Amino acid sequence: MLPRRLLRLFATDIAMDLGTANTLLQTRKHGIVVNEPSVVAVDARSGAPLAVGTQARGYLGRAPAAIRVVRPMKNGVIADFDVTRAMISHFVRKAIEGRRLLRPSMVICVPSGVTQVEKRAVIDAAQMAGAEDIALVEEPMAAALGADLPIREPVGNMVLDIGGGTSEVAVISLGGVAAAQSVRVAGDAMTHAVQRYLREVFRLEVGENTAENVKMLLGSAWPQPDAPALEVSGKDLVLGRPRTVTVSEGHIREALAEPLQAIRDAVLRALETTPPELAADVGRNGMLLAGGGALLKGLDQYLARETRLRVFVDADPLTTVLRGTARAMNDRRACHSIFIN
Repeated sequence: MLPRRLLRLFATDIAMDLGTANTLLQTRKHGIVVNEPSVVAVDARSGAPLAVGTQARGYLGRAPAAIRVVRPMKNGVIADFDVTRAMISHFVRKAIEGRRLLRPSMVICVPSGVTQVEKRAVIDAAQMAGAEDIALVEEPMAAALGADLPIREPVGNMVLDIGGGTSEVAVISLGGVAAAQSVRVAGDAMTHAVQRYLREVFRLEVGENTAENVKMLLGSAWPQPDAPALEVSGKDLVLGRPRTVTVSEGHIREALAEPLQAIRDAVLRALETTPPELAADVGRNGMLLAGGGALLKGLDQYLARETRLRVFVDADPLTTVLRGTARAMNDRRACHSIFIN
């Protein structure tokens, strides 16, 4: 029998961005192998998973009573352990297709400031899904790695990662986090703000998928010249029948004002707790935006005005954190100091 250390050479190493909205997996050999919504449809009676990821997301708002559609991650951490384990198992099987005899090792990114209980839940879910040798890295650190920032130098670099459940801002220097703030306001909160606005202003009830699409098409943090209007269909709250309204970019920008202010405030609080020398570095170097929320139109302009910082968006903000997690996976020895377990 081959020694265990030699067997590990044939195992699949997996980097995972286990997000509230989406889960991404990358392997050393094949690159990104999974990029799907963190959604699971289960049988309401037995609890058995019926669909996972993209297929399950299509069930949102359309499933009968016999099917329960679950988003098992909430605010970046596990809210439903059994469903999360089933989701991770499904995605890991897709990642290691054809190599199931060997348990994969994993590096998983988690929100900064997670509790020991939350760390243990992530590790346990990954182990029960078939993984071993699991390491955790904080999302802002992974984002800085993925964006090629000089995190090991004695220079302050500020990162704002806006995911589905949390927005996290950190100032990184010498391979560690010097100041950080986390707020449970991010992409999901923006979607719910759009739903709430349509309900209160237009008396129109829309589902989560519709609100998400409206946010992606019309959402902005800064006025967008010549933005088109959009017809949005839903249920009239007064008459209870189908209805369509016309919504403008200005409407949705107004809807997003409150969550954007919460994110801005988190950045300002982080700056307040940053040591003076590092704050001066941030003033020179600016702030990196990563995560799906960074795609909101005009967000860089809005934050630049509110913080007086130079703000730049990563070239591919949806995969910034995953790229950094994969770097940590590919060179565990050099990245040992940034693992938090």
